[in-house]
Amino acid sequence: MYWAEALDNTVIWTAETLDRRAVMESLYKQEATSLVRLARLFTDDRTAAEDLVQEAFIRLFHSAHRIDDPGKAAAYLRSIVLNLARDHNRRGLLSLRHQETVTERVLPVEPDEEVVRNESEAEVLDALRSLSPRQRDCLVLRFYLDLSEREIAATLQISPNSVKTHCQRGMSALASILGEEA
Repeated sequence: MYWAEALDNTVIWTAETLDRRAVMESLYKQEATSLVRLARLFTDDRTAAEDLVQEAFIRLFHSAHRIDDPGKAAAYLRSIVLNLARDHNRRGLLSLRHQETVTERVLPVEPDEEVVRNESEAEVLDALRSLSPRQRDCLVLRFYLDLSEREIAATLQISPNSVKTHCQRGMSALASILGEEA
């Protein structure tokens, strides 16, 4: 938990900040892995993704006093990660220079199968990158993190109906780009 070490050097610890730290540690245990995977989809660089997630936790800690409902902290954190990933890419698209495969390998595969899988993944990622940012965000949160429409709406601060619309339009655009039937 690098974010915790960074905080140790910058925060004067009071009862309130100790409570926030406990909440943050719990949130870190629950969300950090999926947030790194999410950031990695947008940056294609594991180190950058980890740095973005660390920065997101630090920012959440400093603004946690503004969150009325602790249940919304995860959505707020996902929103911070998405915004940081966009900013990271705007600052020079450094992540696009690292075209590693985004998914982790669980089972060994035959070399021929791996080539086909890498090509398919690359096509899908390229197609996702061509979508509007809102459509891409909705689809990634829906199908990669398996969030509900309400959770996506809370993360992106839009209505659940907007989430539905962006997902439908994004899926249609993906089908068109990839040459498949909707």
